[in-house]
Amino acid sequence: MSNNYGDIGVRVGVHAEKKMLEHAEPILVLNKLGDHKPMPRNTGEVIKFRRPVPLGAALTPIAEGVRPAATNFRYEDVPATLAQYGAWMELTDKVADLHEDPVGSDMSMMAGEQAAETIELVTHGKLIAGTNVIYANGTARAGVNTPLNIRVQRLAVRSLMAQRGKRITSVLSASTQVSTQAIEAAFVAVCHTDIVSSVRKMPNFVPVAKYGSRQVICAEEIGSVEDVRYIASPLFNAWADVGGAAGTTAVSTTGTSADVYPVLFMAAKSFGCIALKGSKAAGGAIKPMVRQPGTPSHGDELGQSGSVAWKTWYTAVILNDAWLVRGEVAAEVDPT
Repeated sequence: MSNNYGDIGVRVGVHAEKKMLEHAEPILVLNKLGDHKPMPRNTGEVIKFRRPVPLGAALTPIAEGVRPAATNFRYEDVPATLAQYGAWMELTDKVADLHEDPVGSDMSMMAGEQAAETIELVTHGKLIAGTNVIYANGTARAGVNTPLNIRVQRLAVRSLMAQRGKRITSVLSASTQVSTQAIEAAFVAVCHTDIVSSVRKMPNFVPVAKYGSRQVICAEEIGSVEDVRYIASPLFNAWADVGGAAGTTAVSTTGTSADVYPVLFMAAKSFGCIALKGSKAAGGAIKPMVRQPGTPSHGDELGQSGSVAWKTWYTAVILNDAWLVRGEVAAEVDPT
């Protein structure tokens, strides 16, 4: 019986994939917040999101007996192109037979984490390219040396609301299937963990420990300020040494210019996440492949080598730039 998992049975393959995805899920932050649209197999590599163009208000009174002109209704396309990512690790028969640690199992765990980090960083790279920017101080990235503050947040929220951005009311659930779970309506901000202390210092900060019955988005959520919920991840790195003079207060890689951190404030459906929808047996976008040592093949006639691997087709795309605001801020040297 053939399967998609390499040299292991289907039941073992499904277990390996479940384990890989279990270790991937806690790392995925942005992936939970996007508008998911899996792309069917064998339909090419370009996918298009289609959205109706908003209609303006009809403010001209209708004249008696005169039919007004028809309103021009149309759609707008937002294309995205899938790219393939993947990696593999070698597992020899000596390690599999003699090593005291469960190497194969640990490889599967680490492959899941590697796949998740890859997806997160690809998504983050797409989102920080948006053009809607607010600086903590000054008028350009080269001058930024001030930490996140309530002014930056309120300017971002004002921009989202002015563009009719809707609060996020659901996120991707923690299951391995593409399903959602409801959350309390709010805008969401995603930042690096170096910014957490600045978030906690803002007025009206509420930590997740005091949420009560409010459903948390994920384990990385740190709390909320007014109508924005904050999620922090160590993956969302700063641009090193591109800000203003660091002095003694701003974090700097070299000690001269401040590192500048992006904080992404987002409304609902501001960006999309697209994965190639695999076959039912493959179970989703990230596909693990395990080849056990011991199977002879050309170039490995003694069956001395095996491997643990993963691959995926994936991309992300900004769907509405006005619903995604990038705050550029510095991090405090002393977070007390």
